[in-house]
Amino acid sequence: MKRASKTPDTASKGREPLSEPHTNGVAKASNKTSWAESNGIGDRDGFMGLSGAAGHAVALLGTVVLLVGCPAFVFVLWYINCRLDGSVSEFVALAAREGAVGLWQRWPTPTAEAWAIIGTFGAVEAFLQLALPGKKFLGPVSPKGNVPVYKANGMQAYVTTLVLFFAVWGSGIYNPARVYDLMGEILAALNIFSLLFCLFLNIKGHVAPSSTDSGSTGSLLYDYYWGMELYPRIGRSFDIKTWTNCRVGMMGWGILILCYAAKQVEEAGFLSDSMAVSVILMHVYIAKFFWWETGYWKTMDIMHDRAGYYICWGCLVWIPSMYTSPTMFLVKHPMVLGPTLTGAVLAAGLLCIYINYDADRQRQVFRESNGKALIWGRKPKKIEAQYTTADGQTKTSLLLVSGWWGVSRHFHYLPEILASVFWSVPAQTDYAMAYLYSAYLTILLVDRAFRDDLRCASKYGKHWVEYCRQVPHKIVPYIF
Repeated sequence: MKRASKTPDTASKGREPLSEPHTNGVAKASNKTSWAESNGIGDRDGFMGLSGAAGHAVALLGTVVLLVGCPAFVFVLWYINCRLDGSVSEFVALAAREGAVGLWQRWPTPTAEAWAIIGTFGAVEAFLQLALPGKKFLGPVSPKGNVPVYKANGMQAYVTTLVLFFAVWGSGIYNPARVYDLMGEILAALNIFSLLFCLFLNIKGHVAPSSTDSGSTGSLLYDYYWGMELYPRIGRSFDIKTWTNCRVGMMGWGILILCYAAKQVEEAGFLSDSMAVSVILMHVYIAKFFWWETGYWKTMDIMHDRAGYYICWGCLVWIPSMYTSPTMFLVKHPMVLGPTLTGAVLAAGLLCIYINYDADRQRQVFRESNGKALIWGRKPKKIEAQYTTADGQTKTSLLLVSGWWGVSRHFHYLPEILASVFWSVPAQTDYAMAYLYSAYLTILLVDRAFRDDLRCASKYGKHWVEYCRQVPHKIVPYIF
């Protein structure tokens, strides 16, 4: 992994890395700093392009629904998969018969073993994040002019985690199939930990922010949901969002689907081709993520979304439940696809993952070369977009108008959605909820496309208008 080049948009002389003490007049953020002042756009008052009173009302309602509904839905998803054999209709009948009180009584209680599993995994990943070697990587200049510093060791952590997993399994220290049996208790423990952890992050953002990129929305509800800090850290080196998003969320996704595969082997006596295809595609996607982790540090999740319930609870609880749901269903349904369908689904899924990676790679190489790298063998078309940081400095970003980024403004979302469909297809049509992740991902990425367009419009002004003129479609060429 390469260290970020000092292009106009990635580093600036005199700015303090977040892992070092702030000097030269860079003070800690005031708790009175509004979110809009810190980020330059108030998209927390809108949803999918809505703004004003309507956008605020929808955002408020959506926030409350997500805070209350998502933890409950995680239980529903697990219960349908692991207790009702994937039958949605049976769950509906159960809910009608027993009501909310009856369902609450079925809610799993965390056990000591469940706490031990998530505690051990979280601690191991934190240790690997700090201890494994990696090149120093500078993230993009933040809205307050700070430059986050990272250790790029994601791929090393991924490989080490897999080696440890198979070593523990092979030596008989712990049977990973047991994780499937305890998944309800694990999700219950994760829910409790994550909700309290988000409260800790909220308090930390108020009393001890790690950098000047911190501030309040003016609402306790939004502060908890959206978060206070952009780059929260413990000490000088432990980046919290890297841990929650990458090392627990994404890494946990990869480990859980291996546990589910182990459970299928234990129960059925063999690994079905449907489970194999789903696990392979997911792991290729996850490996791609860690290979490209430095690029992830330049995405909205890190650069724009603060560390609160939306990001941190989502990575700590939502990913382990929702993202793994197709393989969770396949544990007790070892469907046989046959060589032809297996090969076709695998090839199509791998192609989508590659296109998604190639789109991200194009943008990263373009930025690191200061717009000089060839895109699809040609000199790229670009727009030089000036913007002003929160501290009044004028900077320049290069907007890529060639390659995949000339097809649509967020084209990379399309192959990502399609890849999720292909690793869900092995469940075939017997389990409609296997495609729930694809539906959720579509909603998430469409909303993100709207939010990113709003943010870029506020940041780049007329330059973004010109970019939209040259690349008129958001995600799907000629359609949307």
